[in-house]
Amino acid sequence: MVAAWGAFLGSGLAIPRVSGGQAGSASSGQGSFAGRTLQAAAGTASRVVTVRNTAVLLENNGVNSRIAEQMVTAGMLRLTGESGADDAWKKLFKPGEVVGIKVNAMGGTLSATHPGVVAALVSGLKRAGIREDNIIVWDRLTEELAKAGYVINRSGAGARCFGTDRDYDVSPENAGSVGSCFSSLVSSRCTALINVPVLKDHDLSGVSLGLKNFYGAIHNPNKYHDNKCDPFIADLNTHPYLKNKLRLIICDGLSMQYNGGPAFKPQWNDPFSTLIFGIDPVAVDRVGCSLIEEKRREKGLPPLKDAGREPVHIATAAQRGLGTDDPARIEVVAL
Repeated sequence: MVAAWGAFLGSGLAIPRVSGGQAGSASSGQGSFAGRTLQAAAGTASRVVTVRNTAVLLENNGVNSRIAEQMVTAGMLRLTGESGADDAWKKLFKPGEVVGIKVNAMGGTLSATHPGVVAALVSGLKRAGIREDNIIVWDRLTEELAKAGYVINRSGAGARCFGTDRDYDVSPENAGSVGSCFSSLVSSRCTALINVPVLKDHDLSGVSLGLKNFYGAIHNPNKYHDNKCDPFIADLNTHPYLKNKLRLIICDGLSMQYNGGPAFKPQWNDPFSTLIFGIDPVAVDRVGCSLIEEKRREKGLPPLKDAGREPVHIATAAQRGLGTDDPARIEVVAL
């Protein structure tokens, strides 16, 4: 069935095409997602898949791990067009790779990437033949990961989990307007990246989704918040450490912070119970932004543009060639 979300509020753009489908059904016309393919081929749509299940959230923002894994599997099947979970993961990742899963842990247990979702991603990577000790769950600070409910593991059995802390390269790298020392995790240790941001509002950039989540990969993100963080967010994501290694984005919208972000504000937090999948980082952010705008309208809040914080960095990222923010070229599949 075809669902209508209305317009991208405050942008004057029509909503991307939305189609329903059976979880796990095959699709055609997508081409290969393997390797560094992050942008849709000319003339084709960037596919973004949303998967919602209201039973996934438990009390105190916990997650039903079985349902979370079902949601991840359904999203991966529909995104890749494969009919089996193993093949879906193998389309993006190869044995022998070191995969970094970049989460967002700064909001604590109430507003962070849910560990239950990440556990499902670890299971998926193992389907692709990735060894657990070649999977690294990470963010800026080990302390924040622990506060968000992650079990820290630097060298024991299973997937690794720790923060960059002070482990940055000595020499800065330039990416347009950005000059920063990168985490060694993205510069030299990881060969592939999965970006798992939280679906949330931001008091300066409008939204803090996948593109902005990589502020956690540099030593000086505080320098890049002027002018709604534009063009800094877009420029950062053009660096080969990120652009060439990013294989998959899964935005954690199990809890949506639609106002007052990036910190957790219970009066503006919604149990949205949704995961957003894509390989085009701009398209994923555009769809995530539209969902936040829709919720703001539902709650009687003004569009982000009228609130003085339009997320202009998304359009800038499209201009930098990182993906598409054109609704006519974004196919949204809602499961």
